[in-house]
This record gives sequence, C-alpha cells and structure tokens, in this order.
Amino acid sequence: MGLFFIKCKEAGHVCDKHQYEEASTKEKIKLNIHLMYCSACRKHSATNKKLSQLIKKIQFQFLSSEEKEQLKKAFEKELQKHQN
Repeated sequence: MGLFFIKCKEAGHVCDKHQYEEASTKEKIKLNIHLMYCSACRKHSATNKKLSQLIKKIQFQFLSSEEKEQLKKAFEKELQKHQN
C-alpha cells in the first residue's frame, strides 16, 4: 500500500491506540485517511469511541478488605443454612 494507506487490521490497532491517546500524529493521519474510504473501520471507530466514553463515565466503587470479609462471612452463613 502507499505511504499513507494502511490495511484494516492496522487501522483497528491505531484506532485502539488513539482512544488511549497513544497514537502518533503520523498514525492518526493514516487512520483518518483510512476511515475516509472504509465504512467498516468507521463503524468500528465510532463504536470504540462510544465504549471508551461509557467506561470513563462509570464510577467504580470497591469494597474495603473489611467489607469483603463481612460479605464472605454472611455468604458462608447463608450457605450453611441451605446445606442443612
């Protein structure tokens, strides 16, 4: 392929890198050129972007070690009730 033309496989890889701000300027240019003529990769890029935006919006909450232990004990207690 030419200097700025890439295959779909490479475009997908660059798309993923771009979502995490790891793509170089040259890679971004190649990706944009590829997206102009490849509808499948445009769709992949749009879906990838939406997924990344959704993940950024999620507010993850984690249990502390103490909360995990309490949950484990409560589960084991309930399990014992149903095994007898």
